[in-house]
Amino acid sequence: MWHIWLGYLNDPEATERTIDKGKWLHTGDIGYIDDNDELFIVDRLKELIKYKGFQVAPAELEAMLIAHPNIVDAAVVSMKDEAAGEVPVAYVVRSINSKISEDEIKQYISKQVVFYKRINRVFFVDLIPKAPSGKILRKELRARLTEGLAV
Repeated sequence: MWHIWLGYLNDPEATERTIDKGKWLHTGDIGYIDDNDELFIVDRLKELIKYKGFQVAPAELEAMLIAHPNIVDAAVVSMKDEAAGEVPVAYVVRSINSKISEDEIKQYISKQVVFYKRINRVFFVDLIPKAPSGKILRKELRARLTEGLAV
């Protein structure tokens, strides 16, 4: 038997949440294996938005947003909602000279997804905060929402 990793230093609770009793490592990644037996990691479990018991993957909505010719970058995060628990909201960087509106973006997404994946709000920004690796800093975007500083 070989070990990938022994656990968190001086943090047995975090280790127990990550490595189960059968010694399986739970990374929190969401992925699938295609017909060619290739593995694709598409999102993180902790990033899922929980809308009335339904799960919404931010990466799916981000891919749709970025495919729009008037959008150069986007990030989707959860926003607390009394009725639904959480709703998806988007931070969007428009293309140069684009005047695309919040309503146009919401309609564009609504035509492609089931009701629980619809974007609730759109906030226009100049830049999506990212780590040097290119990973979206969702925690920073969620903090803007909780502080009432959406943009």
